[in-house]
Amino acid sequence: MHRQPYVAIAFAFSLFVASPSARAQGATPPVRLDTLRNPEIQTMVARLDLEKYKATIKGLTRFGDRRQGTARNRAAVDWIESQLKSYGCTNTERVIYTYTTPQRSGGRGGDSTGRAGRGGAGGDTTGRGGRGGGRSDWAQGGARYRGMRTRTGVNTDSLKQTDPKLRALNAEPATDGERQEVFCTKVGTTHPEEMYIIGGHMDGHGWGEAANDDGSGTALVMELARIFSSPDVQTERSIRFALWNNEETGTNGARAYVAQRQALQGKENPPGSGKYPEPKWLGMIQHDIMLFDHGMPRPDGTMSPDQRPEADVNIEFAMTSKFSEGAQKLAWAVATANDKYATDYPAQVGQHMTNTDSGPFQDLVPAISLREDERGRDIGAGWDPQWHQVTDLFATYNDKDFRLGLNAVQTTLGAVATLTGATLKK
Repeated sequence: MHRQPYVAIAFAFSLFVASPSARAQGATPPVRLDTLRNPEIQTMVARLDLEKYKATIKGLTRFGDRRQGTARNRAAVDWIESQLKSYGCTNTERVIYTYTTPQRSGGRGGDSTGRAGRGGAGGDTTGRGGRGGGRSDWAQGGARYRGMRTRTGVNTDSLKQTDPKLRALNAEPATDGERQEVFCTKVGTTHPEEMYIIGGHMDGHGWGEAANDDGSGTALVMELARIFSSPDVQTERSIRFALWNNEETGTNGARAYVAQRQALQGKENPPGSGKYPEPKWLGMIQHDIMLFDHGMPRPDGTMSPDQRPEADVNIEFAMTSKFSEGAQKLAWAVATANDKYATDYPAQVGQHMTNTDSGPFQDLVPAISLREDERGRDIGAGWDPQWHQVTDLFATYNDKDFRLGLNAVQTTLGAVATLTGATLKK
């Protein structure tokens, strides 16, 4: 399938440095890519490792599908926090909120405590919001799909899970009540009052292991926390590594974070201390479903067992958001980092971001998401047969799939290191 960028390459050139492919099309002679890379950032990227990334995903699958409101979800939150601390990101904190299952689905989304419906993109300063909702949101934002489609949905049949141990692990149903999610922060050296938020959601459902949705994105954020928490890495600006809960119920964990912490941005506490519990948000980068890019379904509904030759890292922004211009710039900054630092897969920028934890931020700050395929156009049309199914297992994916996810880690690391002025101590 031929895929064109949604934004002119010329615009990307005006924002940062044109990609090698864009420069090759113009009058300017091509510039060797290795002359554009920052050697210190390249060293940080080289510290990423496929086996470590896989091991973190595998560790998350020990807790089954990590459905919100269950003991397995709470155990996964504890495990994530312990891992972050082991990396040196020891200033962990938790957002605590209450979730109540809505009486009906719809577009309202939730309140300041995190209670919510199945809202989609959007959200206001109180946590209310969400245009759209439910499984039909694959066309959210105006994305048009052409080609084969298959039905999508959430598996609720426990008997479809043939592994009795996994079926037993996932058997506890969700109950309403308190929810928690964990984050930690790399504090900037010269501008601790400014921050980029890097997110992925740790909850899943469907009676599988939620290895891809969203173990792959959670592990990505944790790998970034590991690299940036190295003793010899310093950044001018702060970075927050957030592992959201309740994404599958309508991005409620992210909405609770916004409701509780938006008003605290840039305020010293205590005054004059130079400490900023909630630095000013400069941008939000979400990671949700990173591994499976095997193309569209065949006419009979089956999928190719092999990764498609055109596999790439999808970077999305919402063209309808209040911060669409800034989000577009952020998306191209990340795409430029992919050109410089990703080892195997290119990036593709699209404008129809929807149905993930960047939604509650998109009208408050430039926000983007990274995916395996476009959420609105591709995943929602059946390109990922594991999506919310019993087959979303660690064993389902091969090393090419995991390497696609690793390239997303490389891409975001390169971008965030550039944006925050990361350097290595001598």
